Amino acid sequence: MINASSQASPSAALRALYRAAGVALATFACLGAARAAEPIKLGIVLSTTGGASYLGDPAEKALKLYIDRINKAGGVIGRPLQAIFYDDAGDANRARTFATRLVENDRVQIVLGGSTTGTTMAMVPVFEGAEIPYMSVAGGVNIVEPVRKWVFKSPQTDRMGCQRIFADLKARKLTNIALIAGTDGFGTSMRAQCVKVAPDYGVKIVAEQSYGVTDTDMTPQLLKLKGAPGVQAIVNTGASGQGAAILTRNYGQLGMQKIPLYQNPGVASKSFIQLAGAAAEGVRLPAPALLIGKQLPDSDPQKRVVLDFTQVYEQGTGQPVSSFAGGAYDALMMVVDAIKRANGTDPAKVRDALEKTRGYIGTAGIVNMSPKDHLGLPVDAYRLLEIHDGDWKLVQ
Repeated sequence: MINASSQASPSAALRALYRAAGVALATFACLGAARAAEPIKLGIVLSTTGGASYLGDPAEKALKLYIDRINKAGGVIGRPLQAIFYDDAGDANRARTFATRLVENDRVQIVLGGSTTGTTMAMVPVFEGAEIPYMSVAGGVNIVEPVRKWVFKSPQTDRMGCQRIFADLKARKLTNIALIAGTDGFGTSMRAQCVKVAPDYGVKIVAEQSYGVTDTDMTPQLLKLKGAPGVQAIVNTGASGQGAAILTRNYGQLGMQKIPLYQNPGVASKSFIQLAGAAAEGVRLPAPALLIGKQLPDSDPQKRVVLDFTQVYEQGTGQPVSSFAGGAYDALMMVVDAIKRANGTDPAKVRDALEKTRGYIGTAGIVNMSPKDHLGLPVDAYRLLEIHDGDWKLVQ
């Protein structure tokens, strides 16, 4: 005869075993989900305060806005983006300190930012040494020339700005120009590039002046340019905070409007127009298509991209769109796309994927990178704009 209690014992044991197995499976499932949801750590260094805040502040707003949108949509490859932000206030030494912190303490996997050429170049050796992909949002051509294995950038270069301006000068038959250069990193870099490419366009630089990042009056320099013989146009290469707006106001106060003034692409925001006031009327500059999206023909592949970004940015921030916000958006979207194509955050694989970016339609243009080109934008990605009635007007 079989004892009832002895019959129940194996069933109880089996039930306990099944429960234990279920707990183990659930635990493994949770661990797997936790691993799958491990955040992708992005380091972001921008100049959100200080003299270059007009660059860094809109960039930060765009990045926060889109990182939040991406995470709400499920993240990237099933993982949320975790952004670690630092404000270098436009100081190269602070930027390098934060770069080191991102590598050694925060253990980030990818870095975006560098609002200015100076802060970017201060951080480059840190990320190159750590072998971490770095996408700059600054303008200097020396960021990507010569090509550095781990360094990329999203906006056009200062050289492209010179080329776009000089092409317009040539079309207007203005061949004798004066340069006035800011002593900031972008200003000195763009000045050097303008000097280098001027002969290619038959442009002769007949006078030069410079101004410092803290100067509050450029009248003496402008008077010298006004009195220089043969000057047919003035090109400002300085992008040092309010410097370009002060220069433009001084230009207007001196009644120099008969001499066309060209500004550099670093002033491509509505804040410049507001700061410069009426003196900005007629000023020309190269800028991305983002600023004149509605003026683009329907056949332009960038039109839908820039209009969609403008709508999201302006509704999300309550501020007018700027090219600096667009540059940050492009940087983020190219990094996200590279992570997807690399199917992970292995630095070498993400780097390789970034280098293979082809046909990306962004706010700056259509990007086609290669091992020899870590920017991937043509010169004509810059549109030539003129300030008209307090707004941007597409010239060509």
